[in-house]
Amino acid sequence: MSEFHCLHGPCPQIPDNLTVPQFILDSQHPTRPLRKDGTPWLIEDATGRGIGFEELRARTFGLANALHLHWGIKEDDVVCIYGSNHVDYPVALWAVHRLGAIVSPANPTYTVGELHYQIETAKATLVISHPDSVSNAVDAARLAGLSADRVIVFDKLRQPSPISFPVLDDLIAEGLSRHPLFVERTLNPGEGKTKLAFLSFSSGTTGKPKAVAIPHHSLIANVVQMSAYYKVNEPYTTWEKRRFKPGDVGMAVLPFFHIYGLVVNLHWLLFTGLSIVVVPKFTFVEFLKSIVKHKISHLFLVPPQVVLLCKHHEVKHYDLSHVRFVLCGAAPLSAELTQQLVKVLPNASIGQGYGMTETCTTVTMIPLTQHIGTPGSAGQLLPGVVARVVKQDGSLAVAGEQGELVVTGPQMSLRYSNNAEATKETFVNGWVRTGDEVIIDDKGDVFVVDRLKEIMKVRGFQVAPAELEGHLLAHHAVADACVVGIPDDYSGEIPLAFVSLRADAVEQLKLHPKDAEKIKASICKHVADHKVQYKWLAGGVEFVDAIPKNPSGKLLRRLMRDRAKELKERKDFKPKL
Repeated sequence: MSEFHCLHGPCPQIPDNLTVPQFILDSQHPTRPLRKDGTPWLIEDATGRGIGFEELRARTFGLANALHLHWGIKEDDVVCIYGSNHVDYPVALWAVHRLGAIVSPANPTYTVGELHYQIETAKATLVISHPDSVSNAVDAARLAGLSADRVIVFDKLRQPSPISFPVLDDLIAEGLSRHPLFVERTLNPGEGKTKLAFLSFSSGTTGKPKAVAIPHHSLIANVVQMSAYYKVNEPYTTWEKRRFKPGDVGMAVLPFFHIYGLVVNLHWLLFTGLSIVVVPKFTFVEFLKSIVKHKISHLFLVPPQVVLLCKHHEVKHYDLSHVRFVLCGAAPLSAELTQQLVKVLPNASIGQGYGMTETCTTVTMIPLTQHIGTPGSAGQLLPGVVARVVKQDGSLAVAGEQGELVVTGPQMSLRYSNNAEATKETFVNGWVRTGDEVIIDDKGDVFVVDRLKEIMKVRGFQVAPAELEGHLLAHHAVADACVVGIPDDYSGEIPLAFVSLRADAVEQLKLHPKDAEKIKASICKHVADHKVQYKWLAGGVEFVDAIPKNPSGKLLRRLMRDRAKELKERKDFKPKL
């Protein structure tokens, strides 16, 4: 077999003339179950306040009206959302989409420099910020040539500010008080496949973060694919035994700016009729309390959260017996951790999924036929996905053989925006080169065995070595650098920097050998002062005489990975977590 297909039925028809809010708020699809009467769409974690369909729909219109009135947001403008999870996060998304504009979601912990890069790369003209991050938003916007009046906030600021920022609640109220000031456009047949909904940032296979161009059709397709895969609107078994059913309660602890949280945890769960408890920030004990308080039945997690569930001493104090389903994604979960989680959550189906920003999220998920996923498996292919496993010699692997996973399907993203060279490397005639080495067995399970691409996965977030290496070269003591990931039980991987020093630093160490730790600490601080926390050098800094390179000057990263493995096996090796 040269190509692999879904073993669980065909892909249903996917509308190609709808925007995301039109699909979620205005239409019905055969795969969509009817929501249980009276159940909220969203639940605010801290207060327990429920928000229903009519309120969400009205708030979306109100905000769209105000955005058009005050900032003239229109077709193909880009709005950057720089915030943690909030019950108005989907309102902000859909309001921008109602106007025909594009959303670029940003990590709320980004530094000014990182946010400036995203605003400038995405060509955003407005920033919607969490109030705690608004000073960074203003500084980044100004660097990108935007004035402070192009920044608005989700909630009122807790501390006095010299700038009076518009607040979403006030804007929504004003928008609802006025007659419609915009006309929402109807897409032509097929236009949903090219009309952009998101510019979501990913490091791809190499280099600095790139803006992934995601059309409305891609998100809609992935929602339909997952719904068909799990038969959420089919009576395939008794009501009690269904994996997903209206009235269940999921938890949105994954960040909405991340493609996993955005597509799976937000849009898909709303489509399936679940209520979503919106958690602004993950802290483990509060997470446990929320599971119990809201009787959470469905959890979507990343490996570090699974580690805590398996190993944190507080878990034994909470009754988690009502949890019925756990999906882990964003990075591989070991078979050992899966077995430990089964003991913690004995009533839950547990498995993994696999996807990327470039594939507009899920390519594989644990199938209905498995209660506990096959150990080490990332799941099986979704309806409509076609996969190839390409061996090093370019030939196509058969079941059981190893090679790079290359996939296509209706949910694929289009390209990297304004980056033809990177696009050419990853997006090839409708197929996406994942950069991950896999084996697909004869039962359809997909096993991720290695990462061909350089990107590290730290707590589920992408970290590009090249970005850190470029930053390290700006340190006064660094002559050259190579950053690699080393395995870590909690984070999956953590960055370790191999550094060769400038001549003056080498001379300094000859005279004062004890200064080595001071220089290492200074290098770590240089990263911590300018990068988001998951990019910090938690694996530390190791000095080397020279960074190995091939004749063309390319880093021989694999050699340094091998050296990192040797370091980690040393008894005296201590990561700087």
